[in-house]
Amino acid sequence: MTGDVRAAVAGSGQHVAMDVLLLPFRWIYRGLVWFANSPRTLIISYLLMIVVAGIIYSHVERKNAADSVWWAVVTASTVGYGDISPTTFAGRFLAALLISTMVLLVIPLITAHFASRLIVDDDAFEHEEQEELKADVRRLRALVEEMAARQGIEMPESERPLLHGPGSGAPLWERSARRRRRRRR
Repeated sequence: MTGDVRAAVAGSGQHVAMDVLLLPFRWIYRGLVWFANSPRTLIISYLLMIVVAGIIYSHVERKNAADSVWWAVVTASTVGYGDISPTTFAGRFLAALLISTMVLLVIPLITAHFASRLIVDDDAFEHEEQEELKADVRRLRALVEEMAARQGIEMPESERPLLHGPGSGAPLWERSARRRRRRRR
């Protein structure tokens, strides 16, 4: 084997290994996307976290259930009145986990979901409408080129490929190569 071939084989092996290592993170990402796009799931998970944290807190800190759920609500909202606070290591760890999860994951997902609903452009084209417009442009271009050919007019070359997106006439290998380049940026 030549050095170039060995490097290509080693590079593809590293690429496969990296894909395998990143697979769980891709699954987590897809799960988060699904999770974030379902307001019912977000609200149910929020309530479930409060109840579960309250139950765990009541066992760890030996508090009654009502006070423990109150503690979970106050802690999750990061208000922290201080009327109830953990005294054990397990209770403090639970508080840190609850605060971190709420501040870094659940609250941003809820906020992002509702913010995205507020900024939706009702006048934006749907995917099917975009595909129909692209097909119309292709047909119009073909008609113009045919008419120009009949008249003996030479059409100027386009500076960039026209409409090379999903569903366009671009070969699959070109579209997938562009997609990979965009992902790497």
